[in-house]
Amino acid sequence: MIIQPKIRGFICTTAHPKGCEKAVQEQIDYVKVREPIKGPKNVLIIGASTGYGLASRIAATYASSAKTIGVFFEKEAEDKRTATAGWYNTAAFERIAHQDGYYAKSINGDAFSQEIKERTAALIRKDLKKIDLIIYSLASPRRTHPKTGQTHSSVLKPIGKSFTGKTVDAFRGEVKEVNIEPASQEEIDNTIAVMGGEDWQMWIDYLAKENLLADGVITVAYSYLGPKLTYSIYKDGTIGKAKEDLKATSDKLNQALHKLNGKSIVSVNKAVVTQASAAIPVVPLYVSILFKIMKAKNIHEGCIEQIYRLFKDYLYVNNTKLDEDGFIRIDELEMNPLVQQEVVGLWPQITSDNLEALTDINGYRDDFYRLFGFNMPGVDYDKDIDPVVKIESIETESRG
Repeated sequence: MIIQPKIRGFICTTAHPKGCEKAVQEQIDYVKVREPIKGPKNVLIIGASTGYGLASRIAATYASSAKTIGVFFEKEAEDKRTATAGWYNTAAFERIAHQDGYYAKSINGDAFSQEIKERTAALIRKDLKKIDLIIYSLASPRRTHPKTGQTHSSVLKPIGKSFTGKTVDAFRGEVKEVNIEPASQEEIDNTIAVMGGEDWQMWIDYLAKENLLADGVITVAYSYLGPKLTYSIYKDGTIGKAKEDLKATSDKLNQALHKLNGKSIVSVNKAVVTQASAAIPVVPLYVSILFKIMKAKNIHEGCIEQIYRLFKDYLYVNNTKLDEDGFIRIDELEMNPLVQQEVVGLWPQITSDNLEALTDINGYRDDFYRLFGFNMPGVDYDKDIDPVVKIESIETESRG
């Protein structure tokens, strides 16, 4: 079939296998030419198929020669529907990693479920014995609780009062005003249930109970704080409450892992284009301005640049640098006061008419398309291609 991007709102419903493979290869090539890191050897990445999770898998493999197990929930191609981008990413990563002589296996299913935790534990016990790094990088709009059976859905809303501000429809090039009513307490609680730290804690508790954590184990969850400009909808909103819960969970895990000489850390990462962030009002416009400024200063980074730097400069050094609140901050280039000052100066000027001139909206769109394997140089998008691609390690046991 001929695979072209199909955009609905802030979602792309198609993905291109060759384009995704090219994007994965680019990240691998970035790490391959960099200094090796004396880092982890047996790594579990929960949420391993896209974004920061995928970058973590690539960095661990190619910078530290680590064995990796990736957990995610992606869909295979079916009838006239392509597979999801994360499926193609993982298929490409495994194929390349296996060719290069690295161990890489994957488990596809609901990471929130007890069944997937048990399947993962069985694979660790069989192949790796113990894990020395666990990356928690799940991004999901809903979670079915494994104990209660209740399905919680997250919302992106302010708390206490309604929010009115500017946002952009990136694909129509329209800057417009958005008004969002405040969240109810139930919506806040549901968002914490999905995006907070409870599932992370369940993973670590279960792996500890199964005696699968190595001495000196590190676990890292990824987070985002952002600038004051986005506080109303982000840091001070429902998602911010979930991130607070994630940090509180990290502090509890830190104490629990002390007996293994281990530690738990939350890494605050830079704003990048993801399908999740595309859904957050204000953020796409902020990111478009931010990218223009950071590219002009030659300090712009994507996922792989940041995660390689996280491993090299923060996780596997003698003294991990933390801020006053106990976070790793690899968003320090984004949050540089000079960068933020320029963002704040540009923000009130942006209209639909000057959007392309004053922001990097084209770069934002390009990054969005690349998430799904489109706009990759050297890929013929008019060529007929088979959308069915197998992931080597789960070819016979995938549950779609």
